[in-house]
Amino acid sequence: MLKPFVGGLSSPDLVTNAHDGSGRLFVVEKAGKIRVIRDGVLLPTPFLDLSNQVSTGTEQGVLGLAFHPKFKTNGLFYVDFTDKGGNTAINQYRVSPGNADIAIKSTARRVISIAQPYANHNGGDIVFGPDGYLYIGTGDGGSAGDPGNRAQRLDTLLGKILRINVNGTVGAQQYRIPAGNPFVGRTGRDEIWSYGLRNPWRFSFDRATGDLWIGDVGQNRYEEIDRATVVGSGRGRGVNFGWRVLEGRHCFKPATGCNRSGKFMPVVEYSHTLGCSVTGGFVYRGAAVPALTRLYVFGDYCSGTIWTVPKGGVSPIAKRLLMHTAMRISSFGEDEHGELYVVDLAGGTIYRFAAS
Repeated sequence: MLKPFVGGLSSPDLVTNAHDGSGRLFVVEKAGKIRVIRDGVLLPTPFLDLSNQVSTGTEQGVLGLAFHPKFKTNGLFYVDFTDKGGNTAINQYRVSPGNADIAIKSTARRVISIAQPYANHNGGDIVFGPDGYLYIGTGDGGSAGDPGNRAQRLDTLLGKILRINVNGTVGAQQYRIPAGNPFVGRTGRDEIWSYGLRNPWRFSFDRATGDLWIGDVGQNRYEEIDRATVVGSGRGRGVNFGWRVLEGRHCFKPATGCNRSGKFMPVVEYSHTLGCSVTGGFVYRGAAVPALTRLYVFGDYCSGTIWTVPKGGVSPIAKRLLMHTAMRISSFGEDEHGELYVVDLAGGTIYRFAAS
């Protein structure tokens, strides 16, 4: 079951923790503020306020937040947002040395910018992987049907999962390229880790196995969940998830007779009779809800439905209905102990999963 945890938020689209032992949760409000929940209480002063720097169209705003693996000692964190020009920006910030609940806005350092040709499909999730590198989800650039075929092209950062090393710079480039990235020394942008994604809306690493799970929003017919295991697909290294050739497991362009060779099939797909926009989640590794142990939990933004699948199921995996809700599910999130939360964008509330 779900229990209300904190309300009174304005269009929240992400909840996460800083893995610093403080027990705090951090909530992203789409229009620009990052809020702190300490001991179950929403603090009145924002952790960071970027409201005057953010474009706020339907799929724009502050979309991602990730804390450096050494945040407890270095105070660094990263924010993914659409700037006033509608382009993707990822900035590094530093927390105040005198108040851990306040960040210093003037410490902003632009790590990477990515031009966006349209206002939709910005991706926006950023996550530090088990290897300590920053993974970045980018949409295909927007419009409909990926008119520039950007998700399949290797000369653009759009429609991808990227992997960069934020610990260092190379000339004017404010990050380094991990040597193990699949296109280093080959044709293709060195930042690319995986490709063939339409709009990856929330991805996560299983904290026990390191497997990568991605919720990729479909076009008009199918939504999908992709799983890239450590053993087998190398956690997604160089994997082509198929868009725009495929939508889910089905031909998109061309509509029939498409070439599936080299395409990585989703472990779950569902049609738009059940929803219209997938929200990726987490493999549950907490202790409060034993019935969810080792299940991947995900949902749909439009229908408010939440499903589960076994984390080790053989693809394609049959999803199991967990519950129907009236929420606009914008995100799932974990606390430091692996307990699971879900974010209602429209209702402005964070809910916590609890045993029934």
